[in-house]
Amino acid sequence: MSQVSEATARYHKLIESEPYIDLAWADELRARLQAEKLVNRPLSPVLRPHFISNREYAALGKAAATIFSAIQRVEQMVMANPGLLARLQLLPAERMLAAVEPGYSSQTLAGMLDGNLHNGSLHFTGHRMTSPSSVVYGNLLADVYYDAPPVKEFRKKHKLQKLGGTKAMVQAMLKAYKEFGGKNKKPAIAIVEARAPFQPPEASENAVLAEVLRREGLTAEVVSPEQLEYKNGQLRRGDLVIDIVYRCVRVQDFLVRFDLNHALVRAYKDRAICMVNSFRSEVTAKRGLFDLLTDAAVTAKFPAAERKAIADFIPWTRLVQAAKTVYKKHTVDLPDFVMKHRAKLVLRPNDETSDHSTFRGSELDETGWEKALRQAMRSPYVVQEVADPARAVFPLTQYGSLVMKEMQVDVHPHFFGGKIHGASSWLHVAGSSGFSTLSGLAPTFLLEAK
Repeated sequence: MSQVSEATARYHKLIESEPYIDLAWADELRARLQAEKLVNRPLSPVLRPHFISNREYAALGKAAATIFSAIQRVEQMVMANPGLLARLQLLPAERMLAAVEPGYSSQTLAGMLDGNLHNGSLHFTGHRMTSPSSVVYGNLLADVYYDAPPVKEFRKKHKLQKLGGTKAMVQAMLKAYKEFGGKNKKPAIAIVEARAPFQPPEASENAVLAEVLRREGLTAEVVSPEQLEYKNGQLRRGDLVIDIVYRCVRVQDFLVRFDLNHALVRAYKDRAICMVNSFRSEVTAKRGLFDLLTDAAVTAKFPAAERKAIADFIPWTRLVQAAKTVYKKHTVDLPDFVMKHRAKLVLRPNDETSDHSTFRGSELDETGWEKALRQAMRSPYVVQEVADPARAVFPLTQYGSLVMKEMQVDVHPHFFGGKIHGASSWLHVAGSSGFSTLSGLAPTFLLEAK
């Protein structure tokens, strides 16, 4: 039995025994989450943290750092090669915005990988802009759970270390602003997000991030695009003159409601604000990026360490189209290959926020898979070899009782300013592909025996 398995079994035995079995501590935990404004959020109701061993975390960090390096290398190639850029299937407006220099050298200032650790194996299935809520909420959850009674008892025999990332995120933001040429020692930050007109800023997921930034002595407000105006070389929200924009709205979502003459776009083009993440970071958020990474013709001149990491940790991925491609050194007709090997493949939309669904071949019969493939041929989709998901049993409460439920665990290493800083864990009900109230973030701790 592994170190994590043994620790998990001990923790479960602990909460199933007196004095914790009556779940009074769970009610207290809920009250603390309420006090920290962490209840009406995408947070999981599980009653134990997700444990990662030091060995697993070291392997995760090393692999993620190498993959991030390869991603940035591909990003540079894409911006210099229209043919490669076309393979990502960006919208015309996305390509125009990506062409604008962000003003600082780290093109993807912040990002995170979609990963899973499964029986000692590690795979990354996608890359996205870091959600600040994942970092900030992960830190706050760790603080709350760390002092929960059974966790305090558990810590008598097991040393737990929190995985921080909030300070690194703030420091990377300020570093980018300085490199951009920003002069204000305490820059004003607008966290720009799309939200419903009736939703107040304090109800935003990013309100907690604004509070964190204010505790660092910075001016920070949650702002919607409708509130922005650009006059006399200044981007403003009322009396607030904005120096840094932390962009929490995807370009496609933005373009549904606004055009390229919007105040935010004009200020960005004029270098009136430093934007984190820049519009260019959308390039690496496309799932088609992994098509380029797993194409040996594209990566042939990459450093050997990056090529090995890609082969070891990224599943074979291709944009869905009527074309020939290479799979394990064999040339295949892509649509025909997809139809014949549905059990080991998954079809994913090219954009994370797309309204299109993800289709797992193992969950569909031949007719359903053929229908899914036809949809993927009409819209930007990728096909990806399936990586076995990591699963673990977690305790939670249902109808006032303690129950154990198998959950799928995705681990997201965070990348800020060129380095890995922490990771967050996202849980789904195992075997469920739809929405569930049991899905959400869980606190993540490094585990080592005392």
